[in-house]
Amino acid sequence: MACRLAGGGGGLLLLVGALGLVRLPDFYMRLHAPTKSSTLGVGGVLLASIIVAASQGRFGLAELLITLFVFVTAPVSANLLAQAALHQKLPSRAEAPSDLPPQDPEASA
Repeated sequence: MACRLAGGGGGLLLLVGALGLVRLPDFYMRLHAPTKSSTLGVGGVLLASIIVAASQGRFGLAELLITLFVFVTAPVSANLLAQAALHQKLPSRAEAPSDLPPQDPEASA
């Protein structure tokens, strides 16, 4: 029961991340969707795999190492991609918050 719940929840989060990657209009938004939901989705699927391994009498060390690797590398790679996009001055389609003070064009040059 717990295995089905973890696997199904993980699969649902992976689907949400994939839909966000396809449907969102902007690089920064597209970067956010798979980074958050897909990382948690992979965690759910790996949790289900750990439960199956435990039911078969194995410890599930490989699953734990994969989980650690995914949870460490996904945020780091997303951060590096976002920094590269900012360095390239990739524009965003997101609207600025309404309470943001106006910027001086000479200060940003």
